[in-house]
Amino acid sequence: MHSAWPEAPVRALQLALANIPSEQAVAVALSGGTDSVALALVAAQVCAQRVQPLYFFHIHHGLMPEADAWAEHLVGFARALKVPLLVRHVQVDLGQGLGTEASAREARYQALAALVREHPVAAILLAHHQQDQAETVLLRLLRGAGVLGLSAMQDDVSRQGMRLLRPWLEIERAELVLIAQDYFRRTGWHAVQDPSNADPQYKRGAFRTELVPVLEQHWPAWRQTLVRHARQAADVSEILDEVAALDWQTLEPDASGQSFSLKAWRDLSPARQALVLRYWLDLQQVAMPGERRLADLMRQLRQLHALGHDRELLWQHGSHTVRCLRGRVSLSSG
Repeated sequence: MHSAWPEAPVRALQLALANIPSEQAVAVALSGGTDSVALALVAAQVCAQRVQPLYFFHIHHGLMPEADAWAEHLVGFARALKVPLLVRHVQVDLGQGLGTEASAREARYQALAALVREHPVAAILLAHHQQDQAETVLLRLLRGAGVLGLSAMQDDVSRQGMRLLRPWLEIERAELVLIAQDYFRRTGWHAVQDPSNADPQYKRGAFRTELVPVLEQHWPAWRQTLVRHARQAADVSEILDEVAALDWQTLEPDASGQSFSLKAWRDLSPARQALVLRYWLDLQQVAMPGERRLADLMRQLRQLHALGHDRELLWQHGSHTVRCLRGRVSLSSG
């Protein structure tokens, strides 16, 4: 490894890959920004040592005028590291009611899942770091996500048929910047700068430009504190998952887990009704709705029962639809 690189990010990635056989390929989700470039650089070195196949996956959202130039810029980067770069163009559906950031994120994960189907990899590496995790905790708190949401991002999770690894959730971003800067000094190649990261019209942009300076001044340890809360919430979430899994089995789910009995759901307490609905949506790999949206679904389900007969329910969440027909609550997509 390069002497200018901090040891912690390298060790964290080595640990994350330790339980993946070296003959199985992995991929880095490469946006071209500083964080993902640092991950790509370290992954290229670690995978070369392990003789492990590596890909770079770049998702071209087309939301920024610079998107074509970014993709072309990454071609040279990947060529220099001798790593195959796969670029996938996507159309972000802004009519889902999820907002630009959430819609782009959903499109990105769908595109990554398609790339995994075409180029099988054991895991996709994501460059989220300590500040990303802290921001996620606070933004979810402000959105009313509850205990489950406060567990924030997990370091090893499955989604849409992919295994996602986030080895750097405990790593400070400053260490990643050092890695990218070292590469720039040696080669002249620089990471791209996404203007949306500092654009206050986006939630994270507003957070970084307006809130972070205040937090840094008055609560300098805010990142570490919020990441600790995320770990504690994850422990609580694990217990709640066990409760929800037991409740889920009482709902007479079908073999695919896409539908359950409305009557059995009604027999649960309100808190456990909400808990098992979140468990069901997570089981089906649906983006978790906020508290208000979930409350709306629960209200509609309760009204159906209160009327004493089945009246069709149609609850839309992004590309997914929840229906209730003949006493069965079901989920479909597309």
